[in-house]
Amino acid sequence: MTTDRSEVLQGTLDLMILKTLHALGPQHGFGIARRIEQLSEDVLTLNEGTVYTSLLRLQQKSWITSVWGISENNRRARFYSITKRGLKQLAVEMENWERISSVIGRVLALEAKG
Repeated sequence: MTTDRSEVLQGTLDLMILKTLHALGPQHGFGIARRIEQLSEDVLTLNEGTVYTSLLRLQQKSWITSVWGISENNRRARFYSITKRGLKQLAVEMENWERISSVIGRVLALEAKG
């Protein structure tokens, strides 16, 4: 197993944020980023600017919503939640991901002609 940390594949951060919010409920941006890094067992590194850009994009599409609250560190933070439109988009994104990863898996399994 490699110890190198990787950037998130382009186009996958929105999917991971939607899934994290669906699975864990409302979270603040820092919490979402740390949770995804933990789940990746520190393979992925998330730039917080990139995470907040994604959160803004998801909110503009009405896939998530936010409210102000108090974090576990007693700090004011914006908590994000997935919306019904976000749940529908999550289903679409998961289906697309499974289809694409299946294709990549088949290509990587090709044997060289001897």
